[in-house]
Amino acid sequence: MTESLETGARDRRVAYWLFVCCGLVFAMVVLGAFTRLTGSGLSMVEWRPIMGALPPLSDDEWQRIFETYQQTPEFQLVNSDMDVGGFKKIFWLEYLHRALGRLIGLAYFIPLVVFAIRRDIKVRQLPWFLFLLVLGGAQAFIGKIMVASGQVDAPAVSHYRLAAHLAAAFLVYALMLWTAMGLVRGGRPGGRHAWFGRAAGVLALVSLTVLSGAFVAGLKAGHMYNTFPMMGDRWIASGAMRMEPAWRNFLDNAEMVQFDHRVLAITTLLAVLALWFGLKSKISSRYSRLALNATLAAVILQVSLGILTLLSHVAVPLAAAHQAVGLVLVTTALLLVHSLRASA
Repeated sequence: MTESLETGARDRRVAYWLFVCCGLVFAMVVLGAFTRLTGSGLSMVEWRPIMGALPPLSDDEWQRIFETYQQTPEFQLVNSDMDVGGFKKIFWLEYLHRALGRLIGLAYFIPLVVFAIRRDIKVRQLPWFLFLLVLGGAQAFIGKIMVASGQVDAPAVSHYRLAAHLAAAFLVYALMLWTAMGLVRGGRPGGRHAWFGRAAGVLALVSLTVLSGAFVAGLKAGHMYNTFPMMGDRWIASGAMRMEPAWRNFLDNAEMVQFDHRVLAITTLLAVLALWFGLKSKISSRYSRLALNATLAAVILQVSLGILTLLSHVAVPLAAAHQAVGLVLVTTALLLVHSLRASA
């Protein structure tokens, strides 16, 4: 009995640490949205993971890094009239984004070592936690090569790399959250709920919709056809299938990518509504009901924010909120699936 209590206490400590890391990743996603939307993401040309932790500390250093920025396509094609003062405004947002990334790395790595030494994390669990560490490092590396793609010929990052960068952040967050919930809730009696598969399908659809949103952001597709529900005076933009071969339109054509995201968003809304109506009377767990209701609220808010973002020609506060609530929706859907994995 005493050993069981001690194990439960150790699991809760590890879970609370993972919850804190999830909170930091959530903040990172929101800050990343502001960084991208304000055009700050390409302001830091140098990649210095260690020494770059310190910002410029003198006027000479500011001038040096500004001169480096002046050699980039973004300055030459977009911000050629910018002075050092204007450069500082975009630099600080990207600097904070990278600083938060370093903080997340430390907030994960240092407690991981401590928990491993204290045996709060069992030896058989350690490979999983090391995998999460490697995945977080890979996410940061994808961010590096994403930024590099916008500093060569044109001041625009690859939408494939942007989507991979965002997807990796969401994946790290989701895996840490799932792990933490498993530690907190432990083993539950009973088998999987009959609707577990359908809930998991909705989570997959939510994830696909989020990924399509990253393509919209990368191609700046939200700045065109700022009407809803129609795209201008048509249901499907006239140039939606202009590329050859045809499959390229779904990945590289901004008009089709925006249309895809619209369709996926409405499909996700309908799928969550169907899940809510079908499941609400079939669950007795208060936790499951809360997760189900939260998922419905989140998807309604997310679709509303998406429409408002489009109609506002991608106003920064609305667009950042849209990305943040996207992660909220993933969270609620994930918690719902977790609650049904061993729930009657």
